Amino acid sequence: MKSQGLKKLALPNKSGVYFFLGKNRPSRTRGRRRPASNGASNILYIGRATSLRDRVRSYFGKDLNETRGPKIVKMVEDARSIDHRETDSVLEAVLLEADLIRKFKPPYNSDDKDDKSFNCVVITDDDFPRVLIVRKRNLEPKFLSASSKPKALSPKLLAVYGPFPEGGKLIVALKIIRKIFPFRDKCVPYDEQLKKQEGKALARSAFRPFGCFNRQIGLCPGVCTGEISQKEYGKTITNIKRLFEGKKSAIIKSLMQDMKAYAKAQQFEKASQVKRTLFALQHIEDVALLAETPRHSHILENMRIEAYDIAHTSGKETVGVMTVVRGAFPDKSAYRMFTVKSAPAGDDVRALKEILERRFTHPEWGVPDLVVVDGGQAQLNVARDVLSRTGSSTGLVSVVKDERHQPSHFLGDAQYIAKFRRGILLANREAHRFAISFHRRRRDRI
Repeated sequence: MKSQGLKKLALPNKSGVYFFLGKNRPSRTRGRRRPASNGASNILYIGRATSLRDRVRSYFGKDLNETRGPKIVKMVEDARSIDHRETDSVLEAVLLEADLIRKFKPPYNSDDKDDKSFNCVVITDDDFPRVLIVRKRNLEPKFLSASSKPKALSPKLLAVYGPFPEGGKLIVALKIIRKIFPFRDKCVPYDEQLKKQEGKALARSAFRPFGCFNRQIGLCPGVCTGEISQKEYGKTITNIKRLFEGKKSAIIKSLMQDMKAYAKAQQFEKASQVKRTLFALQHIEDVALLAETPRHSHILENMRIEAYDIAHTSGKETVGVMTVVRGAFPDKSAYRMFTVKSAPAGDDVRALKEILERRFTHPEWGVPDLVVVDGGQAQLNVARDVLSRTGSSTGLVSVVKDERHQPSHFLGDAQYIAKFRRGILLANREAHRFAISFHRRRRDRI
Protein backbone atom coordinates (compact mmCIF):
# COMPACT_ATOMS: atom_id res chain seq x y z
CA MET A 1 0.00 0.00 0.00
CA LYS A 2 1.41 3.39 -0.96
CA SER A 3 1.63 6.06 1.73
CA GLN A 4 -0.77 8.27 -0.20
CA GLY A 5 -3.52 5.74 0.53
CA LEU A 6 -2.88 5.71 4.25
CA LYS A 7 -4.86 8.92 4.81
CA LYS A 8 -8.03 7.05 3.79
CA LEU A 9 -7.80 4.63 6.72
CA ALA A 10 -10.84 4.67 9.00
CA LEU A 11 -9.34 4.93 12.50
CA PRO A 12 -11.45 5.29 15.66
CA ASN A 13 -11.91 8.50 17.60
CA LYS A 14 -10.37 6.80 20.64
CA SER A 15 -7.21 7.15 22.65
CA GLY A 16 -4.46 4.67 21.92
CA VAL A 17 -1.13 3.96 20.25
CA TYR A 18 -0.48 3.97 16.50
CA PHE A 19 2.28 2.38 14.41
CA PHE A 20 3.69 3.49 11.06
CA LEU A 21 4.91 0.28 9.44
CA GLY A 22 7.36 -0.32 6.63
CA LYS A 23 7.54 -3.37 4.40
CA ASN A 24 6.30 -6.79 5.53
CA ARG A 25 2.88 -6.28 7.10
CA PRO A 26 2.49 -7.92 10.51
CA SER A 27 0.71 -11.25 10.68
CA ARG A 28 -2.48 -11.81 12.66
CA THR A 29 -2.11 -13.58 15.99
CA ARG A 30 -5.11 -15.10 17.73
CA GLY A 31 -7.43 -12.82 15.82
CA ARG A 32 -5.72 -9.64 17.04
CA ARG A 33 -3.44 -7.47 14.96
CA ARG A 34 -0.04 -7.28 16.61
CA PRO A 35 2.60 -4.90 15.24
CA ALA A 36 5.95 -6.17 14.01
CA SER A 37 5.47 -9.84 14.77
CA ASN A 38 8.49 -10.48 12.55
CA GLY A 39 10.72 -8.12 14.48
CA ALA A 40 11.27 -4.45 15.23
CA SER A 41 12.50 -3.72 11.69
CA ASN A 42 8.89 -3.50 10.50
CA ILE A 43 7.94 -0.62 12.82
CA LEU A 44 9.08 2.79 11.65
CA TYR A 45 7.44 4.94 14.31
CA ILE A 46 5.25 4.57 17.40
CA GLY A 47 3.10 7.40 18.75
CA ARG A 48 0.20 7.90 21.11
CA ALA A 49 -2.99 9.84 20.59
CA THR A 50 -5.99 11.21 22.41
CA SER A 51 -7.86 10.62 19.14
CA LEU A 52 -6.23 8.06 16.85
CA ARG A 53 -8.25 9.34 13.91
CA ASP A 54 -7.27 12.99 14.34
CA ARG A 55 -3.63 12.30 15.14
CA VAL A 56 -2.96 10.07 12.14
CA ARG A 57 -4.78 12.51 9.85
CA SER A 58 -2.39 15.24 10.98
CA TYR A 59 0.50 13.41 9.26
CA PHE A 60 -1.05 14.09 5.88
CA GLY A 61 -1.45 17.85 6.18
CA LYS A 62 0.33 20.21 3.82
CA ASP A 63 2.31 21.75 6.70
CA LEU A 64 3.87 18.49 7.95
CA ASN A 65 7.39 19.61 7.09
CA GLU A 66 6.95 22.83 9.07
CA THR A 67 5.25 21.23 12.08
CA ARG A 68 7.16 17.95 12.35
CA GLY A 69 10.29 18.35 10.22
CA PRO A 70 11.85 16.54 7.24
CA LYS A 71 12.61 13.38 9.25
CA ILE A 72 8.93 12.66 9.88
CA VAL A 73 8.09 13.57 6.28
CA LYS A 74 10.55 10.87 5.19
CA MET A 75 8.97 8.42 7.64
CA VAL A 76 5.51 8.95 6.15
CA GLU A 77 6.94 8.48 2.66
CA ASP A 78 8.54 5.19 3.73
CA ALA A 79 5.41 3.87 5.48
CA ARG A 80 3.37 1.18 3.78
CA SER A 81 0.67 0.62 6.39
CA ILE A 82 -0.61 1.82 9.76
CA ASP A 83 -1.60 -0.29 12.75
CA HIS A 84 -3.09 0.81 16.05
CA ARG A 85 -4.09 -0.37 19.48
CA GLU A 86 -6.90 1.31 21.39
CA THR A 87 -6.70 2.10 25.10
CA ASP A 88 -9.42 2.99 27.60
CA SER A 89 -7.67 6.19 28.65
CA VAL A 90 -4.93 8.64 27.68
CA LEU A 91 -2.95 7.48 30.73
CA GLU A 92 -2.78 3.95 29.37
CA ALA A 93 -1.71 5.30 25.96
CA VAL A 94 1.18 7.21 27.59
CA LEU A 95 2.37 4.08 29.41
CA LEU A 96 1.89 1.75 26.44
CA GLU A 97 3.75 4.07 24.07
CA ALA A 98 6.84 4.12 26.30
CA ASP A 99 6.74 0.34 26.81
CA LEU A 100 6.51 -0.40 23.08
CA ILE A 101 9.20 2.10 22.11
CA ARG A 102 11.52 0.46 24.66
CA LYS A 103 10.78 -3.00 23.25
CA PHE A 104 10.94 -2.26 19.51
CA LYS A 105 13.21 0.82 19.31
CA PRO A 106 11.70 2.18 16.04
CA PRO A 107 14.23 4.15 13.97
CA TYR A 108 12.09 7.28 13.63
CA ASN A 109 11.46 7.51 17.39
CA SER A 110 15.11 8.26 18.02
CA ASP A 111 15.74 11.80 19.20
CA ASP A 112 18.73 14.04 18.62
CA LYS A 113 18.75 14.50 22.38
CA ASP A 114 20.61 11.84 24.38
CA ASP A 115 17.88 9.71 25.93
CA LYS A 116 20.00 9.25 29.06
CA SER A 117 18.58 12.59 30.17
CA PHE A 118 15.03 11.22 29.96
CA ASN A 119 13.13 10.01 33.02
CA CYS A 120 12.31 6.43 33.94
CA VAL A 121 10.03 4.96 36.59
CA VAL A 122 11.74 2.42 38.84
CA ILE A 123 10.38 0.07 41.49
CA THR A 124 12.94 -0.81 44.14
CA ASP A 125 13.58 -4.31 45.48
CA ASP A 126 12.71 -3.66 49.13
CA ASP A 127 10.34 -5.31 51.61
CA PHE A 128 8.09 -2.33 50.87
CA PRO A 129 9.21 -1.26 47.37
CA ARG A 130 9.41 2.40 46.47
CA VAL A 131 8.12 3.84 43.20
CA LEU A 132 10.40 6.62 41.99
CA ILE A 133 11.20 8.78 38.97
CA VAL A 134 14.92 8.82 38.08
CA ARG A 135 17.04 9.90 35.14
CA LYS A 136 18.05 7.09 32.81
CA ARG A 137 21.71 8.01 33.20
CA ASN A 138 21.38 7.46 36.96
CA LEU A 139 20.48 3.82 36.35
CA GLU A 140 24.05 3.03 35.35
CA PRO A 141 25.80 0.64 37.81
CA LYS A 142 28.01 3.30 39.36
CA PHE A 143 24.90 5.15 40.55
CA LEU A 144 23.21 2.07 42.00
CA SER A 145 25.74 1.24 44.71
CA ALA A 146 24.45 1.11 48.28
CA SER A 147 24.43 4.49 49.96
CA SER A 148 23.07 6.06 53.10
CA LYS A 149 21.86 9.12 51.26
CA PRO A 150 18.06 9.52 51.46
CA LYS A 151 17.58 9.75 47.70
CA ALA A 152 19.82 6.82 46.80
CA LEU A 153 18.28 3.76 45.17
CA SER A 154 18.61 0.22 46.45
CA PRO A 155 21.30 -1.84 44.67
CA LYS A 156 18.54 -3.99 43.16
CA LEU A 157 15.47 -2.97 41.23
CA LEU A 158 12.29 -4.95 40.65
CA ALA A 159 11.39 -3.10 37.46
CA VAL A 160 12.33 -0.18 35.23
CA TYR A 161 9.88 1.52 32.85
CA GLY A 162 10.71 4.06 30.19
CA PRO A 163 12.50 6.22 29.29
CA PHE A 164 9.74 8.81 28.94
CA PRO A 165 10.76 11.78 26.74
CA GLU A 166 8.12 14.10 28.20
CA GLY A 167 9.00 14.52 31.87
CA GLY A 168 5.96 16.66 32.64
CA LYS A 169 3.56 14.07 31.22
CA LEU A 170 5.26 11.35 33.28
CA ILE A 171 4.87 13.30 36.51
CA VAL A 172 1.17 13.83 35.81
CA ALA A 173 0.72 10.16 34.87
CA LEU A 174 2.35 8.95 38.08
CA LYS A 175 0.15 11.27 40.15
CA ILE A 176 -2.93 9.71 38.52
CA ILE A 177 -1.62 6.20 39.18
CA ARG A 178 -0.86 7.06 42.81
CA LYS A 179 -4.43 8.17 43.41
CA ILE A 180 -5.59 4.74 42.27
CA PHE A 181 -2.81 2.71 43.88
CA PRO A 182 -1.19 4.63 46.77
CA PHE A 183 2.49 3.70 47.08
CA ARG A 184 5.62 4.44 49.09
CA ASP A 185 8.29 6.75 47.74
CA LYS A 186 10.42 8.15 50.57
CA CYS A 187 8.87 7.29 53.93
CA VAL A 188 10.48 4.95 56.47
CA PRO A 189 8.55 1.70 57.03
CA TYR A 190 7.04 1.09 60.45
CA ASP A 191 9.35 -1.85 61.28
CA GLU A 192 12.46 0.20 60.51
CA GLN A 193 11.22 3.01 62.77
CA LEU A 194 10.60 0.45 65.50
CA LYS A 195 14.11 -1.01 65.25
CA LYS A 196 15.60 2.42 65.80
CA GLN A 197 13.85 2.51 69.17
CA GLU A 198 15.65 -0.60 70.42
CA GLY A 199 17.87 0.20 73.37
CA LYS A 200 16.23 3.55 73.93
CA ALA A 201 14.31 4.51 77.04
CA LEU A 202 11.05 4.71 75.11
CA ALA A 203 9.10 1.53 75.73
CA ARG A 204 8.15 -0.51 72.66
CA SER A 205 4.51 -0.46 73.66
CA ALA A 206 4.53 3.33 73.86
CA PHE A 207 6.07 3.80 70.41
CA ARG A 208 4.07 5.95 68.04
CA PRO A 209 5.09 5.72 64.36
CA PHE A 210 5.75 8.81 62.28
CA GLY A 211 3.25 9.03 59.44
CA CYS A 212 4.55 10.76 56.31
CA PHE A 213 2.76 13.67 54.66
CA ASN A 214 1.57 11.47 51.78
CA ARG A 215 -0.09 9.15 54.33
CA GLN A 216 -2.03 12.13 55.65
CA ILE A 217 -3.41 12.94 52.20
CA GLY A 218 -4.08 9.33 51.21
CA LEU A 219 -1.22 8.82 48.74
CA CYS A 220 0.75 6.41 50.95
CA PRO A 221 -1.14 3.29 52.07
CA GLY A 222 0.33 3.36 55.59
CA VAL A 223 3.74 1.71 55.14
CA CYS A 224 5.15 4.16 57.66
CA THR A 225 2.36 3.66 60.20
CA GLY A 226 2.11 -0.11 60.04
CA GLU A 227 -1.41 -0.04 58.56
CA ILE A 228 -0.59 -2.31 55.63
CA SER A 229 1.14 -5.68 55.59
CA GLN A 230 3.99 -6.60 53.29
CA LYS A 231 1.70 -9.07 51.51
CA GLU A 232 -1.07 -6.52 50.90
CA TYR A 233 1.42 -3.89 49.75
CA GLY A 234 2.92 -6.46 47.40
CA LYS A 235 -0.46 -6.68 45.65
CA THR A 236 -0.38 -2.93 45.09
CA ILE A 237 3.09 -3.12 43.55
CA THR A 238 1.98 -6.00 41.31
CA ASN A 239 -0.95 -3.92 40.06
CA ILE A 240 1.28 -0.90 39.38
CA LYS A 241 3.62 -3.11 37.36
CA ARG A 242 0.69 -4.53 35.41
CA LEU A 243 -0.58 -1.04 34.63
CA PHE A 244 2.82 0.00 33.23
CA GLU A 245 2.88 -3.21 31.18
CA GLY A 246 -0.56 -2.65 29.66
CA LYS A 247 -2.27 -5.44 31.59
CA LYS A 248 -5.28 -3.58 32.98
CA SER A 249 -7.63 -6.49 32.37
CA ALA A 250 -5.47 -8.64 34.67
CA ILE A 251 -5.66 -5.96 37.36
CA ILE A 252 -9.46 -5.82 37.14
CA LYS A 253 -9.72 -9.60 37.33
CA SER A 254 -7.47 -9.71 40.40
CA LEU A 255 -9.34 -6.90 42.15
CA MET A 256 -12.69 -8.57 41.48
CA GLN A 257 -11.39 -11.76 43.08
CA ASP A 258 -10.11 -9.82 46.10
CA MET A 259 -13.41 -7.98 46.51
CA LYS A 260 -15.39 -11.23 46.47
CA ALA A 261 -12.97 -12.86 48.93
CA TYR A 262 -13.21 -9.95 51.38
CA ALA A 263 -16.99 -9.92 51.12
CA LYS A 264 -17.17 -13.67 51.73
CA ALA A 265 -14.96 -13.24 54.81
CA GLN A 266 -17.26 -10.38 55.93
CA GLN A 267 -14.38 -7.91 55.71
CA PHE A 268 -16.71 -5.34 54.26
CA GLU A 269 -14.48 -2.30 54.77
CA LYS A 270 -11.70 -3.90 52.70
CA ALA A 271 -14.22 -5.03 50.08
CA SER A 272 -15.51 -1.47 49.85
CA GLN A 273 -11.98 -0.12 49.42
CA VAL A 274 -11.29 -2.56 46.58
CA LYS A 275 -14.59 -1.52 44.97
CA ARG A 276 -13.50 2.14 45.07
CA THR A 277 -10.17 1.20 43.51
CA LEU A 278 -11.97 -0.68 40.74
CA PHE A 279 -14.18 2.34 40.05
CA ALA A 280 -11.17 4.66 39.91
CA LEU A 281 -9.35 2.29 37.55
CA GLN A 282 -12.35 2.04 35.23
CA HIS A 283 -12.99 5.80 35.29
CA ILE A 284 -9.48 7.17 35.08
CA GLU A 285 -9.52 10.96 35.42
CA ASP A 286 -6.65 11.82 33.09
CA VAL A 287 -7.89 15.16 31.82
CA ALA A 288 -4.50 16.71 32.64
CA LEU A 289 -2.97 14.48 29.96
CA LEU A 290 -5.39 15.61 27.24
CA ALA A 291 -3.48 18.78 26.45
CA GLU A 292 -1.08 17.55 23.77
CA THR A 293 2.26 19.18 23.02
CA PRO A 294 2.18 21.75 20.18
CA ARG A 295 4.17 19.60 17.75
CA HIS A 296 1.50 16.93 17.92
CA SER A 297 -1.68 18.95 17.88
CA HIS A 298 -3.53 22.01 16.75
CA ILE A 299 -3.61 24.66 19.46
CA LEU A 300 -7.10 25.85 20.25
CA GLU A 301 -8.01 29.46 19.83
CA ASN A 302 -8.83 31.46 23.00
CA MET A 303 -12.60 31.00 23.00
CA ARG A 304 -14.76 30.07 25.82
CA ILE A 305 -16.23 26.53 25.92
CA GLU A 306 -18.75 25.69 28.66
CA ALA A 307 -19.61 22.05 29.46
CA TYR A 308 -22.41 20.75 31.67
CA ASP A 309 -22.98 17.45 33.43
CA ILE A 310 -25.40 15.92 35.95
CA ALA A 311 -24.68 13.53 38.84
CA HIS A 312 -26.97 11.74 41.30
CA THR A 313 -27.41 8.51 43.24
CA SER A 314 -30.35 6.52 41.89
CA GLY A 315 -32.11 9.78 41.12
CA LYS A 316 -31.48 11.29 44.57
CA GLU A 317 -29.32 14.25 45.58
CA THR A 318 -29.09 15.46 41.97
CA VAL A 319 -26.45 18.10 41.23
CA GLY A 320 -25.18 19.80 38.10
CA VAL A 321 -21.95 21.56 37.16
CA MET A 322 -20.57 23.94 34.60
CA THR A 323 -16.90 23.81 33.61
CA VAL A 324 -15.03 26.23 31.38
CA VAL A 325 -12.15 25.75 28.95
CA ARG A 326 -10.31 28.72 27.47
CA GLY A 327 -7.84 27.94 24.72
CA ALA A 328 -6.29 24.58 25.61
CA PHE A 329 -6.70 24.83 29.38
CA PRO A 330 -9.46 24.60 32.02
CA ASP A 331 -10.40 27.88 33.68
CA LYS A 332 -11.26 26.53 37.13
CA SER A 333 -12.03 29.96 38.55
CA ALA A 334 -15.08 30.04 36.26
CA TYR A 335 -16.51 26.66 37.32
CA ARG A 336 -20.01 26.67 38.86
CA MET A 337 -22.01 24.15 40.92
CA PHE A 338 -25.80 23.77 40.99
CA THR A 339 -28.07 21.87 43.35
CA VAL A 340 -31.01 20.72 41.21
CA LYS A 341 -34.25 21.86 42.86
CA SER A 342 -37.29 21.37 40.61
CA ALA A 343 -36.49 18.53 38.19
CA PRO A 344 -38.10 15.15 39.00
CA ALA A 345 -35.80 12.55 40.54
CA GLY A 346 -33.79 10.68 37.91
CA ASP A 347 -34.80 12.98 35.04
CA ASP A 348 -31.39 14.05 33.68
CA VAL A 349 -32.92 15.98 30.77
CA ARG A 350 -35.08 18.15 33.03
CA ALA A 351 -32.15 18.61 35.40
CA LEU A 352 -29.99 19.84 32.51
CA LYS A 353 -32.76 22.21 31.43
CA GLU A 354 -32.95 23.65 34.95
CA ILE A 355 -29.24 24.36 35.33
CA LEU A 356 -28.98 25.86 31.83
CA GLU A 357 -31.91 28.20 32.55
CA ARG A 358 -30.31 29.25 35.83
CA ARG A 359 -26.91 29.71 34.24
CA PHE A 360 -28.21 32.06 31.54
CA THR A 361 -29.70 34.38 34.14
CA HIS A 362 -26.08 35.32 34.95
CA PRO A 363 -24.72 37.40 32.06
CA GLU A 364 -21.98 38.62 34.41
CA TRP A 365 -20.36 35.15 34.13
CA GLY A 366 -19.51 35.86 30.50
CA VAL A 367 -20.86 34.62 27.19
CA PRO A 368 -19.74 31.18 25.93
CA ASP A 369 -18.68 30.61 22.35
CA LEU A 370 -19.71 26.99 22.61
CA VAL A 371 -21.92 24.97 24.97
CA VAL A 372 -21.19 21.25 25.42
CA VAL A 373 -23.73 18.91 27.03
CA ASP A 374 -23.35 15.27 27.99
CA GLY A 375 -25.92 12.92 26.44
CA GLY A 376 -27.86 12.21 23.28
CA GLN A 377 -30.50 13.90 21.14
CA ALA A 378 -32.81 14.64 24.08
CA GLN A 379 -30.11 16.61 25.92
CA LEU A 380 -29.16 18.40 22.71
CA ASN A 381 -32.79 19.37 22.03
CA VAL A 382 -33.44 20.78 25.49
CA ALA A 383 -30.19 22.75 25.42
CA ARG A 384 -31.06 24.15 21.99
CA ASP A 385 -34.47 25.20 23.30
CA VAL A 386 -32.97 27.05 26.26
CA LEU A 387 -30.38 28.80 24.10
CA SER A 388 -32.98 29.87 21.53
CA ARG A 389 -35.16 31.41 24.24
CA THR A 390 -32.22 33.43 25.51
CA GLY A 391 -31.55 34.74 22.00
CA SER A 392 -28.04 33.34 22.14
CA SER A 393 -26.06 32.51 18.98
CA THR A 394 -23.77 30.22 20.96
CA GLY A 395 -22.66 26.99 19.25
CA LEU A 396 -23.98 23.74 20.70
CA VAL A 397 -22.55 20.20 20.79
CA SER A 398 -23.56 17.03 22.63
CA VAL A 399 -21.05 14.29 23.54
CA VAL A 400 -22.61 10.82 23.27
CA LYS A 401 -21.01 8.09 25.41
CA ASP A 402 -20.71 4.35 24.87
CA GLU A 403 -21.43 1.58 27.38
CA ARG A 404 -18.07 2.25 29.07
CA HIS A 405 -18.96 5.93 29.40
CA GLN A 406 -16.29 6.86 26.86
CA PRO A 407 -17.00 9.44 24.10
CA SER A 408 -18.55 7.63 21.14
CA HIS A 409 -19.61 10.42 18.78
CA PHE A 410 -20.86 13.99 18.67
CA LEU A 411 -24.16 15.64 17.81
CA GLY A 412 -24.70 19.28 16.98
CA ASP A 413 -22.85 21.98 15.07
CA ALA A 414 -20.48 20.22 12.67
CA GLN A 415 -18.19 23.22 12.21
CA TYR A 416 -17.52 23.43 15.95
CA ILE A 417 -16.97 19.67 16.20
CA ALA A 418 -14.43 19.74 13.38
CA LYS A 419 -12.55 22.77 14.67
CA PHE A 420 -12.64 22.35 18.45
CA ARG A 421 -12.80 18.60 19.03
CA ARG A 422 -10.01 18.57 21.63
CA GLY A 423 -11.48 21.46 23.59
CA ILE A 424 -14.89 19.77 23.55
CA LEU A 425 -13.45 16.53 24.93
CA LEU A 426 -11.41 18.37 27.55
CA ALA A 427 -14.41 20.41 28.75
CA ASN A 428 -16.66 17.34 28.78
CA ARG A 429 -14.20 15.28 30.81
CA GLU A 430 -13.73 18.10 33.27
CA ALA A 431 -17.50 18.40 33.69
CA HIS A 432 -17.81 14.67 34.40
CA ARG A 433 -14.96 14.77 36.92
CA PHE A 434 -16.23 17.92 38.63
CA ALA A 435 -19.84 16.63 38.81
CA ILE A 436 -18.76 13.39 40.49
CA SER A 437 -16.51 15.25 42.91
CA PHE A 438 -19.24 17.76 43.86
CA HIS A 439 -21.83 15.01 44.29
CA ARG A 440 -19.54 12.96 46.54
CA ARG A 441 -18.81 15.94 48.76
CA ARG A 442 -22.50 16.74 49.05
CA ARG A 443 -23.48 13.12 49.69
CA ASP A 444 -20.80 12.69 52.37
CA ARG A 445 -22.11 15.72 54.28
CA ILE A 446 -25.60 14.23 54.57
